[in-house]
Amino acid sequence: MSNEIQAANIPTPVVETKYDAGEKGQIEHVNDVSVDKAAANFKADAMEAEKMEHQMTVMEAVKAYPMACFWAFVMSFCIVMESYDVFLIGNFLALPAFANRFGVFDEAAGEYVIATKWQSALQVAGQLGALIGVFLAGPLTSRVGYRWATLVGLMAMNATIFIMFFADSLPVFFVAQLLEGLPWGIFIANAPAYCSEIVPLRLRAPATQVLQMFWAIGSIIVGAVTYKYNVRLDTSAYKIPTALQWMFPTPLAILMFFAPESPWWLVRKGRLDEAARSVERLGRKAKLNAGETVAMMRRVIEHESEDKPNYIELFKGTDLRRTAIVCGIYAAQNLAGNLIANQAVYFFKQAGMSTDTAFALGLITSALQMIFVMLSWILTTYFGRRPIYIYGTLFNVVMLFALGIAASVGTSNAASQAQASFGLIVSVIFTFAAAPVSWAVIGETSSIRLRPLTTGIGRATYYIIEIPCIFLASYMLNPTGGNLGGKCGYVWGGTAFACLVTAYFCLPEMKGRSYREIDILFRRRVSARKFASTEIGPEEDD
Repeated sequence: MSNEIQAANIPTPVVETKYDAGEKGQIEHVNDVSVDKAAANFKADAMEAEKMEHQMTVMEAVKAYPMACFWAFVMSFCIVMESYDVFLIGNFLALPAFANRFGVFDEAAGEYVIATKWQSALQVAGQLGALIGVFLAGPLTSRVGYRWATLVGLMAMNATIFIMFFADSLPVFFVAQLLEGLPWGIFIANAPAYCSEIVPLRLRAPATQVLQMFWAIGSIIVGAVTYKYNVRLDTSAYKIPTALQWMFPTPLAILMFFAPESPWWLVRKGRLDEAARSVERLGRKAKLNAGETVAMMRRVIEHESEDKPNYIELFKGTDLRRTAIVCGIYAAQNLAGNLIANQAVYFFKQAGMSTDTAFALGLITSALQMIFVMLSWILTTYFGRRPIYIYGTLFNVVMLFALGIAASVGTSNAASQAQASFGLIVSVIFTFAAAPVSWAVIGETSSIRLRPLTTGIGRATYYIIEIPCIFLASYMLNPTGGNLGGKCGYVWGGTAFACLVTAYFCLPEMKGRSYREIDILFRRRVSARKFASTEIGPEEDD
């Protein structure tokens, strides 16, 4: 038996073979005393590991698990690729060279624009591909693990970029975006789950919120590149930004090849030796006990079903509530300001800004988003998830209605500047409150066993809601469509208010809770507003 398993004090029944004088065969009797003692030691180790995580400060957790922070950083970086491409297509719509090559002439605007139907189609293509990808990610990850599933996605990403680079018509761009979306789905489904599983309790929020920071970084890179090339009128204006996508997949694949697998996934598979080694790779041996940590994981997982995970289970019993929270928090990202953030450059242009100013404002917005995401780590770590999400969404509801009012008072220069200002504020505050908190909630809510499937179905909900919202947003902003400009704030303000009310009644506070405690709170059907105040003893399992 390996040292790791011995360190975890795994209860191994002691079998005594006795012979009964009146029987010919053997009768095996399990020594109950030995089993009880081993089980007690196993639970004691699990309790000790959980106690240590509760007692750690944020900085102590960082010092104890430096490599966990690094690998969470690497996995999160994969999100840059989806962010880059989502913002790239959004910026292409405002790019003169792209509009001149593939657009139609709008007499009212006096310039070429991409037709409304193609605006929507190009922006929705990647989401359609990602919708398929997230459904592939769950079963794939459950079978081969986070590491290999991500490597498959990275290699596929390299191949699909070729199609977009050589695209010479809008239908080919559509197909390219559709295929690129497949690996996006794998990255976005796996990243929050992997990050939340490899770090200790105190680092779950910042480790998952890094995803939002890399989303902002992707938009910054796009903003800088397209700002540089927006003055060009030849094909290099959009081909060079497209080619730059190749700088991501191969370096990330090399790093992910050497990444440790999630110890929680390994424990689910019964590979306890490997789980202990993974824990040791994630932290400093002098500051942790890998055996106790594996025992803590086993304690949680042994109370879950041993059946093969399947999507039907997500909609049964207490898992239905957990699935609803993950799906709801994902869907709300599209209904509380995210689409204005994703279409920032095009929004600024339709609000009356010049092309150069619109691209500059888009770049400024992305830079502010990254800064505010990092500030959100502090708030979420010390003040929790629920209050920041609720108050942040409330603020954006007010700003969105203010945006609509500013667009309704006339077409003066002051009104245009007010619309641009409110749009910028909505985009930045969204990435300061609701967006980063969402990633923490997504990583914490689902049960360990169903996590790959839950994050997959949750992201699928995001795309299912986003696709019609993209059509609606494009129609509202496009001069050949609704031409509402900032008046779209009334629509998004209404949907954001609905998200606010739902969150107030349904979003629980999971700050400072271990996965064991979260499981118990859901099994006991504790009200979302009482999650924070309900006490769970260290010895309780049900």
